[in-house]
Amino acid sequence: MYPNNFYSPEVQGPYEMIGIGRLELEHGGVIENCELAVATRGELNQAKDNAILIPTWFSGTHQAWIDSYIGAGHALDPDKYFIVIVNQIGNGLSTSPHNTDDESIAMSKFPFVTIGDDVVAQERLLREHFGITELFAVVGGSMGAQQTYEWAVRFNEKVKRAAPIAGTAQNTPHDYLFTQVLLDAITSDPGFNGGEYASHEDVAEGLKRHARVWAIMGLSTEWWKQECWRGLDLESRDQALTHFLEPTFGAMDPNALLVMGRKWQHGDVARFGGDDLATALGRITAKVFVMPISEDMFFPVRDCAAEADLIPGAELRVIDDIAGHFGLFSFEPSYMEQVDRHLGELFAS
Repeated sequence: MYPNNFYSPEVQGPYEMIGIGRLELEHGGVIENCELAVATRGELNQAKDNAILIPTWFSGTHQAWIDSYIGAGHALDPDKYFIVIVNQIGNGLSTSPHNTDDESIAMSKFPFVTIGDDVVAQERLLREHFGITELFAVVGGSMGAQQTYEWAVRFNEKVKRAAPIAGTAQNTPHDYLFTQVLLDAITSDPGFNGGEYASHEDVAEGLKRHARVWAIMGLSTEWWKQECWRGLDLESRDQALTHFLEPTFGAMDPNALLVMGRKWQHGDVARFGGDDLATALGRITAKVFVMPISEDMFFPVRDCAAEADLIPGAELRVIDDIAGHFGLFSFEPSYMEQVDRHLGELFAS
C-alpha cells in the first residue's frame, strides 16, 4: 500500500486488477506479470460491438473520467455503451514501481515503457478478458490521446471511432522540453539520490516544483489573469498553488510520474509509416474527431490541426476553454457541454 493511501480504492474509487501475463516491451525488457487496473461502466452487449475504451492521462486515474465524463445525460452513457477505463502502466494503480512484486523491475530498475506498450497491453486485455475484438470508440485526453492515436494507427481495423482530446499523435520538440522540465523538477531534488528512483518523502520539494511547472504550463495565462482560481473557492493566487496544485501532485509517487513522463516524451506513431507521420496517420480508417483545447500550451490547436489534416476524413473540433490543458478537469460547465456535443455527433456517425 502506498504510504499516504493515494492509490487505494478508498481514494481513487473501485477498480479491478487484471493480469495479462508476460509483457515484452517495445524497447527491451519484460514485465513478467503485467497487471492493469480496470474500471468499467455499463454492460457489454451480445454482439460485443458497444465497447468504448478510455485510457488515462498523465498522473490521472479512472476516477477523473467517472467523476466528470461518464453517466446518464453524457455522451459516454453507460446505459448505451460498455465503457472500459484502463489505467496506464506506471500510473500507480496498474503495474508501477511501488506496487510490483517483481524485484527485477521495482523502483530504480523499472523498465522504459512506451505508449505502444500500453496499447498492446490494452488490446490483449480486451481480447482475452472481455472477448472484445472491435471497439465502438476510443476516447482519451492528453496522454490518453496519445494512446488513442496509437490505437487508431496500430490496430486500425479494430477501431471504428476515435476522439483524441488535448493531445497529439507525435510529440513535438517543444513539448518534449516542457515534459523534461517536469521530470527535472523531481530528479533535481537532492533526495533523488544520484539518479535513482526515490521515495515520496525524499523528494517532497521536487514534487512541489513539479506542481509549479504545471501552474505555468497546465493553466493558461488568461486563467491566471482573470483570477479563475476563484471558481475553485480559493482566496488568492498563492492558494491556487498551496491548496490545489501542490497537494494534488504532492500526494503522488514520484516514480510513477517519471515512468509516465518519459513515456509521454516519446509518443510518436510515425514509426508505423517508416518515420513518416503522414503515412502513419494515413493508415487510420476510424472516424476521427480531433479535439484540442483552445488555450492549451502543451498541445496547441495548430499542432492538432496539422495532424487532423493528415487523417482521412478527420474533423477538427476545438473546445473553447480558458483553463488550457487543465480544462480536461472540467472546471467550467461549458467544457463538458462541448465535449458531450462533439462526442455525441461522433458516436452518431
